[in-house]
Amino acid sequence: METKLLDLKGKEVGKFDLPEGLFSVKPDSCFIHEVMKYYLANKHRGTACTKTRAEISGGGKKPWKQKGTGRARAGSTRSPIWRKGGVVFGPKPRSFRQYLPIQKLRQALIEALSARAADGAVLVMENLALEAAKTNSLNGLSKALNAKSVLFVTDKMDSNFKVASRNMSDFGWCLANNLNAYEAMRNERLVFTKAGLKQLADSVKEAK
Repeated sequence: METKLLDLKGKEVGKFDLPEGLFSVKPDSCFIHEVMKYYLANKHRGTACTKTRAEISGGGKKPWKQKGTGRARAGSTRSPIWRKGGVVFGPKPRSFRQYLPIQKLRQALIEALSARAADGAVLVMENLALEAAKTNSLNGLSKALNAKSVLFVTDKMDSNFKVASRNMSDFGWCLANNLNAYEAMRNERLVFTKAGLKQLADSVKEAK
């Protein structure tokens, strides 16, 4: 499978053959969905907390006597049916963490990359080496990519590119060894450097 080879100005300078081991697999949408739920669940902090009637201050005294007032019986002002009362079955801090074997996560990455390549979302650049750390040097690349979110995948990050892209909310980056299926599916464009793509392909081969 071929894709566009771009320069730092966003101009197409040729074609690039994507490694078959990463981009030639038929994706299984149900499997990818399972893995996406895994990543999203593990991002869930699980810190939501509400107080029960036992944890709210006050309410120790009976509001009024049991009989003779004409009103409904009440034993505490912190009853869940009262304003400022406790919460019934509310959320408490807990872990949402899930587990999947590393082999499934690796396979999910390959299938996600294959799916994105089929959509035309995968591009390749020679490198990310900028002459100066200036944001305006990336304006041409940003216009050419024309995407709400772009993830640059490389073997090592160029310091000038890192500084220049800090002010661009649609640009992100990660090292090839840290790429996962969630990031591959989440971003509208995936831009690999040649060295980053080679490093990713080599790591997958070694894992097999």
